[in-house]
Amino acid sequence: MPHLRVNQVDLYYEFHGPDEGELLILNNGVFMNTASWAFQLPDLARRYRVLTYDMRGQGQSGHPEGEYSLDLHAEDLAALMDGLGLGPAHLVGTSYGGELNLAMALRHPERCRSLTIIASVSHSDPLLAAMIERWRLAARLGDGPQFFRLIYADTYSEGFLKERPDLLPMAEARYAQLDLPAAVRLLESFQRFSVTADLGRIQTPTCIVSAELDLLKPRHYGELMHRAIAGSEFHLVPGAGHVVVLERAAEINTIILGFLAKQAL
Repeated sequence: MPHLRVNQVDLYYEFHGPDEGELLILNNGVFMNTASWAFQLPDLARRYRVLTYDMRGQGQSGHPEGEYSLDLHAEDLAALMDGLGLGPAHLVGTSYGGELNLAMALRHPERCRSLTIIASVSHSDPLLAAMIERWRLAARLGDGPQFFRLIYADTYSEGFLKERPDLLPMAEARYAQLDLPAAVRLLESFQRFSVTADLGRIQTPTCIVSAELDLLKPRHYGELMHRAIAGSEFHLVPGAGHVVVLERAAEINTIILGFLAKQAL
């Protein structure tokens, strides 16, 4: 399994797609891992050289003790790019990964060819802050399946739950393997994240995607970022909840590929 030790942490990574393709990096949601992009990789890897990896505290990467932050994740990613000899990349991220994209654009704009920010925020209003604190307290209970049952209603649309009830036992089984102390550190990292005041500094071409039925990170966060980032484009995916990359994978892939195609013009 490919790992690279950078910034005092071992990061797991994978490459997909043609070696000669433009570089595209996928940044995970908070409890995702490299396998979570299964509905995006077939489409994206046809044209792009896609790097997937697990952030510290996720999946097969190291889960060190100590405080995490989106700025620290940005330094990890910059070090990973250096260690792999990679130049600037298109960054695609969902939720926590979209927030990492913002941190990268603010800290390392020279490494970012474009940003695609899906179901993400630049700060937390009181309702989101309360939901994430509930998640953090639930994670501290130390029971992965119970943790999933306490949070999943925040992330899926009701229509999707009716259409695909078979996916819930699979997701619950995955959460049974989740490192809950690391999950707490990741959630606390998100709780400290606030860059709304800095959005006007971002000059990287940016695509912002919100989901119509996202209860966790509703569309007004995406609209705020769209107004603040000059030249950005905004897409609203109808009928989808927070896990829009799963619920509406085809639409998400079309948005990503269409936006990236414009960057080559």
